[in-house]
Amino acid sequence: MSDTPSKEDELAGTEQPFVQHLVELRDRMVKAFIAIGVAAAILFFFPGPGALYDFLAAPLVAHLPKGATLIATSVISPFMVPLKILLMSAFLLALPFVLWQVWAFVAPGLYSHEKKLVLPLVISSTLLFFIGVAFCYYLVFGQVFAFIQSFAPKSITAAPDIEAYLSFVLSMFLAFGLSFEVPIAVVVLARMGVVSIEKLRDFRGYFIVIAFVIAAIVTPPDVVSQLSLAIPMCILYQVGIWAAQFFIKHTKAPEDAQETATHS
Repeated sequence: MSDTPSKEDELAGTEQPFVQHLVELRDRMVKAFIAIGVAAAILFFFPGPGALYDFLAAPLVAHLPKGATLIATSVISPFMVPLKILLMSAFLLALPFVLWQVWAFVAPGLYSHEKKLVLPLVISSTLLFFIGVAFCYYLVFGQVFAFIQSFAPKSITAAPDIEAYLSFVLSMFLAFGLSFEVPIAVVVLARMGVVSIEKLRDFRGYFIVIAFVIAAIVTPPDVVSQLSLAIPMCILYQVGIWAAQFFIKHTKAPEDAQETATHS
């Protein structure tokens, strides 16, 4: 009586020496840095570092008193701050190519059902981060700065420092960009079996409390920005539950799918 022959492993024969992996990793990192450098060169000539900062500062400048501008308290701030924004913008512009290099490096070591999970998550996480940053810039900043300026006494002329404003903007972008990654975190946790869909549903009420606590910590002490961060997080948590159900169904390993069909 002979045993049923096992299906050939998809990755059989694809193993590479460790040194070759290091060489490939180096090459892809070099390509990623070159892409960032090219993006920085393009942005340097058009629209230019100064124009990039003006664009970043536009939501605040629009709500400053008439004739007021941002100030530089350090001698080198007018040079360093626009340069930092240039590099940040270049990285964001080249991010799709950078992530493609990451994907090209890890994809050969993944099974087909794993690729069905990883590639959509890489693409969706990038899009969600950009959407979070855009949501913060176009919708939140205007409301927050208007709210803050409404509390400023008439005897005070607001003249924010450009470095302090850059630090504030980056922290807000990071907070909103990461908060919009909630569906990705939910999908990964559910797909890895850390938590079940039922437990995620039961945890919904606790997550709402956690979302408001996080919003109170990472945003300025005003109701507008806190609600603008907490409410999308709560909505995205539910979206993550729906997405997790879809991914679990369509990214099962072949043997898991066969076992499920057998039991059903």
